[in-house]
Amino acid sequence: MKTVWFWALGLPCLLLAGQGSFDFNAVKPQLIATYGQAAGQRLEAWQALLSEGKARSDLDKLTAVNDFFNQLVFTDDSLLWGKRDYWATPLEFIGVNGGDCEDFSIAKYFSLLELGIPQDKMRLTYVKALRLNQYHMVLAYYPRDDAYPLILDNLDTDIKSADRRSDLDPIYSFNGKRLWLSKEKGRGALVGESDRLKLWSELNRRYRIQNFNRPLISLETSP
Repeated sequence: MKTVWFWALGLPCLLLAGQGSFDFNAVKPQLIATYGQAAGQRLEAWQALLSEGKARSDLDKLTAVNDFFNQLVFTDDSLLWGKRDYWATPLEFIGVNGGDCEDFSIAKYFSLLELGIPQDKMRLTYVKALRLNQYHMVLAYYPRDDAYPLILDNLDTDIKSADRRSDLDPIYSFNGKRLWLSKEKGRGALVGESDRLKLWSELNRRYRIQNFNRPLISLETSP
């Protein structure tokens, strides 16, 4: 079966949103108060990655961001948040030191936007992970419109072209406004507005007010 990867034009940049850079100094005290001192150290590491990475090539940016977030701990939403499915903001993901596949992909996406990767080169894409027989989210980067995307994934941590990821079957992707199905050739079939995605709408709301939820368990690896 030929795997069809499609593209859905970019999410709004919540870090920048045309309103200036993210204010790390303003958010750090609240992050530490919610998640502890280690969260503040991870925030500083993320800030350094974003401030030092802008001069890199796109491929180097992808590698740096992919490697950075793949250090965090994978865990199930039901254990961490007490919910069947929960999309953490990048700050919550960094704060608690982990999350599930959506959290990895969303944090990578916003980081690469901050590093200057054009949003029309990236797609948050839901797939079926065939070997695990479960749904999964990855970040797809398109170097050209006619190229297979590069896949940033927390399951296979090496960045590979989608034609080398026969273990993934794309289902749909979305941006800040629209939602597409991937079972059609080319750019896929437009099926509506992305506000149909309740979890995405909730993520946007929480991000804008920087309201951090507290996890049920700690993922810290040291006291």
